[in-house]
Amino acid sequence: MLRVRHLARLAALTLLLATPFTAPLAQAEGDAPRLASLDWTLAETLVALGHPPVAVGQVAAYHAWVGEPALPDSVIDLGLRSQPNLERLAALAPEGILISPMFANLRPRLERIAPVSELALYAPGEATWPQLLALTRELAARVEDPAAGETLIDVSEARLAELREGLPEANEPLLIVQFMDARHVRVFGANGLFQAVLERLGLENAWTRPTTAWGFSLASLEELATLEARLVVVEPYPRGVEARLADSGLWKHQPSVSADRVITLPPVWSFGALPSAVRFAELLVSALESQP
Repeated sequence: MLRVRHLARLAALTLLLATPFTAPLAQAEGDAPRLASLDWTLAETLVALGHPPVAVGQVAAYHAWVGEPALPDSVIDLGLRSQPNLERLAALAPEGILISPMFANLRPRLERIAPVSELALYAPGEATWPQLLALTRELAARVEDPAAGETLIDVSEARLAELREGLPEANEPLLIVQFMDARHVRVFGANGLFQAVLERLGLENAWTRPTTAWGFSLASLEELATLEARLVVVEPYPRGVEARLADSGLWKHQPSVSADRVITLPPVWSFGALPSAVRFAELLVSALESQP
């Protein structure tokens, strides 16, 4: 049965590649365990596997920061990820609760409701892409549909290969940032999702300084002003930041800004898994093609 389902999904590969990857896979067959997730990375992967969670923390914020794949309307909002509504969660009676190490302190309370599984990503010293594949397979096993995991991997890697083929041979280095406030940004480099995608696309990252385990450094606008690279800004902006940047001499002095060559991308979950990796690749390649 698993082989039949796997072959059926692979047969749909060409069709899936012809449409935006951000559309989730069709709902998988069978009665998978009902899982709740406090972590957005785990939630986005479950959606892409065709087995969306029954509940997620901060649904509105998920859509603001992750963007796609969208959570189905049936997904219940558990409130703050760090302080979930335990009564609501208990009433849903999930068969399992998924968390990341960030929410490990909640484990004792969550275990009174259902078995808790803690799944980590971005382990220091380990290559990012193999971790993404391992997490995909682990979640596919949790929903008792390993074929869905293999299909998601096949579709993702095929899509990235296709996007790489469409890029011109010569591309300038990129500097990928997300604003923290009007004077400071996260700059994404080694160990992170965006770096893993750049490597798969054959693109160069201009940021070579040390990063956190999550793959970013904190930098000021003064530091950015000294770097010759194509600037890529990942939304969302914190409230009021865009207006303040319009009057910022430091911002205007950055080479990409002064040359009017800044690329601005819609929200992509920078700490995500395969769905966010392909979403970032699609948005970035599309921007590079439309703004040579």
